Amino acid sequence: MKKIIIAILALVITVNSFACPICGCGGGNLYMGLMPDFKSKFFGFRYNYSDYHTQLASDITQHSNNYYNSIELWGGYNINRKLRVMAFVPYYINKQIDDDGITNTNGLGDISVMAQYNIWQSITPLNNNKAIKQQLWIGGGLKIPTGTFKVDLADSSTTLSDINAQLGTGSTDFILNGQYNLQYGRFGVNVSANYKMNTENNDKYQYGNKFSSNLLAFYHLGSHHYAISPNVGLGYEHTGSNKLQGEKVQFTGSHLVTAIAGVELSYKAIGFGVNVQLPANQDFAEGQTELKMKAMAHLSYSF
Repeated sequence: MKKIIIAILALVITVNSFACPICGCGGGNLYMGLMPDFKSKFFGFRYNYSDYHTQLASDITQHSNNYYNSIELWGGYNINRKLRVMAFVPYYINKQIDDDGITNTNGLGDISVMAQYNIWQSITPLNNNKAIKQQLWIGGGLKIPTGTFKVDLADSSTTLSDINAQLGTGSTDFILNGQYNLQYGRFGVNVSANYKMNTENNDKYQYGNKFSSNLLAFYHLGSHHYAISPNVGLGYEHTGSNKLQGEKVQFTGSHLVTAIAGVELSYKAIGFGVNVQLPANQDFAEGQTELKMKAMAHLSYSF
């Protein structure tokens, strides 16, 4: 497998053979989805999993399976009724299996901090003793380069798998975020969108900017002390091309549409949730890489 490589500099890619371009996880991710319902503050853990498979069009004997896992400490604090802050601290456990063997990459990722402001909130009573509740939050933040980025970009054997398996981007990146919540009786809709603007790191490498959004519909069952909320929806991601010294890197950039199904459980201050995301439409590395599935689980305590 090592002899089938992709040169990082796009200008010198002149052959048809190249390494498995796993591009699903490079540059880090920030998934929001349904937030815990907290009055003052919350903290907890999230587990994220994704599974990608690559098979080269030019040589079907060359393939790779990549498994990305992260355990994330996350929390939020309401400064007042309008303003809240959140933090995300990920630890990555990545595994690649190919015809050269098994490669494991573990360690602290890039920490993200964010603030959100509630710019609009309304409750509209209806004649049937129900009400329409709406909230709109917007915010932004930073992703700090606490994860390691250790790649020899001058080495011609460096592959995109090496780039995307890094624990961090090596750059300080900017995050924009918005969330809209609509609830009518027990039925609700959550829409969230994130845009991450990546900057160039000290090695002149820049991961592509990433836009992601989710539309989730849920139904709330239970009482004040306990509740169960099944949810279904769609997710969308678009990632721009990576760049080295301002030049686009071949086989980077992607788009993905997923179908999402999950459930949220709560008992008093404790919340638990899981979801599965299956690809409905995708384009990674000109069709040579495929996402098999994503999954997420979280446990939180609100107070």
